[in-house]
Amino acid sequence: MSLAGDFSIAVNGLKSNKLRSLLTVLGIVIGVAAVIVMIAVGQGASKSITSRIQSMGSNLLMVFPESSRGAVRGAGGSMNSLTREDAEAIAGLPFVERVAPELSGNSTLRYEGQTWTAQVSGTTPEMQQIKDWTPEEGSFFSNRDLEENALVAVIGRTVADNLFPPGVSPLGRTIGVNKLTFTVVGVLPAKGASMGGQEQDNMVYIPISTAQVRLLGVNNVRLINVQAESQESMTMLQGLITNLLRERHRIPPDGNNDFNIRNLAAVLATAEDTTRILTLLLASVAGVSLLVGGIGIMNIMLVSVTERTREIGIRMAVGATERAIMTQFLVEAVTLCLLGGVIGIALGFLGARIISGLAGWPTAVSLSSVLLAVGFSAAVGIFFGYYPAKKAAGLDPIEALRFE
Repeated sequence: MSLAGDFSIAVNGLKSNKLRSLLTVLGIVIGVAAVIVMIAVGQGASKSITSRIQSMGSNLLMVFPESSRGAVRGAGGSMNSLTREDAEAIAGLPFVERVAPELSGNSTLRYEGQTWTAQVSGTTPEMQQIKDWTPEEGSFFSNRDLEENALVAVIGRTVADNLFPPGVSPLGRTIGVNKLTFTVVGVLPAKGASMGGQEQDNMVYIPISTAQVRLLGVNNVRLINVQAESQESMTMLQGLITNLLRERHRIPPDGNNDFNIRNLAAVLATAEDTTRILTLLLASVAGVSLLVGGIGIMNIMLVSVTERTREIGIRMAVGATERAIMTQFLVEAVTLCLLGGVIGIALGFLGARIISGLAGWPTAVSLSSVLLAVGFSAAVGIFFGYYPAKKAAGLDPIEALRFE
């Protein structure tokens, strides 16, 4: 008998016991759906974390002052240790593409009686290239604005939506920041939350010279963004920056650094490894239900062999070989698993969409997860169907015919 004939017999056998077949398939359905949903959640989280880190800038090193130290450390400086001069010195190092110091703080914004609280960040025009920003309206401020301590601002999408009435373009309009008045020269597109969960659209960017001299009256900077020429040079550049700042801050050989350097490439690699392990863990837990479903199929197939012993004896009596009997029951087990796999795929897609919609978690159903779930379900059918099929094929035809 051909494989198509075996499949037809298997389908007829399943139809004759619809409820039992449905309950048997249920374990496979749940297992396949769970595997797809868990992998979708894990891969969605991985993509979300990766995009948030990459949105902070490519090949980026972030230099922070060491805030855990005391205010005084001999000649080593304090926790307000970084300055624009440090940024200028870093810009002269090898492997440096761009440098943008940053200084920020929360301020209340005003426009025609409307108020809104946002973070005001002083920086340089290089920040636009580091972050790969293209304003959706207007442009970023220029080096001339930086030199002249100009009162110009580039605002985020959240600020524009909450400070200005609908339909009113912010370009060219003036907003109040503390006691100063700034002219809006650009509006940035929506970027979403950062890696740390900070709202990136509720921002106002102004020249750092204006922030230091006219707004905050300070000399230090909060951080220095350093873009390396390539990802391969980031580790070497990190060492060069460390040596430069230790020398500039006169830190003794046995002294602790008064700054920290965060390598976003290393952060990205760590995040990807963590989410990959989490995805494998979730998929493994979900895969247990597939094993349970496989055991259920073995149990039902053994019952089926017992119930159909006389049928097996008749088939053997009219010339069916052991191989044909074994193939028949093996195909029936695999058919059960594949049927459960197809239904599980549909439920997996649906479950991923429901989780994404209701819980707000990012999900990403990939072809590899679908193929993995279906392939595993077929393997379960072969593995757990082999013993019942082998048992059926090994029956003595005479004893099978006498079975009641």
